[in-house]
Amino acid sequence: MTELAPREKLTLLGAEALSDAELLAIFLRTGTRGNSVMGLARLMLNEFGSLYRIMTASKEELGQIKGVGSAKMTQLHAIAELGRRFFASQLARENVMENPQVTRHYLQSVLAHQEREIFMALFLDNQHRVLQAQKMFSGSIASVEVHPREIVREALKLNAAAVILARNHPSGMAEPNRAVPIARLPARWRRPARC
Repeated sequence: MTELAPREKLTLLGAEALSDAELLAIFLRTGTRGNSVMGLARLMLNEFGSLYRIMTASKEELGQIKGVGSAKMTQLHAIAELGRRFFASQLARENVMENPQVTRHYLQSVLAHQEREIFMALFLDNQHRVLQAQKMFSGSIASVEVHPREIVREALKLNAAAVILARNHPSGMAEPNRAVPIARLPARWRRPARC
């Protein structure tokens, strides 16, 4: 039996049956002279190491791959944004306290590609639905200065019943540091999310 092309494989077997290269090939749509779309997809995965790195790559990084022009870059950036919006729309309908995975996926989609530390707040209503998700503070690659007064001011302005605080670690270090004055927050605010 001949190997199925990615689109046919998806139609017959479902998206879960596709490799990362096959899934990427569907979005790339075409290859280049001398390199099939599957070859281009494999090349990109080899160069970047993962779909995540491809989807968060800059235009300059993507432009280094022969066969990836502005049309393919635009498609890839649109796909990444579609994923972020999918998680945002899911978050808006969920009780985030009952489904912390939704919150985690959303925060990862928003914060993971950032090159600087971002401190974010999710302001919740009394049903634990998100009233507003807001990037509160931006810092350097290794730290972010947080002003609790600003978080409280925004929570009061929105009449929020609860707040979820999050930040990314672009340096790759996920260890707590002294940059966030978490000890000064009320005890009930310090409960870590179970993600």
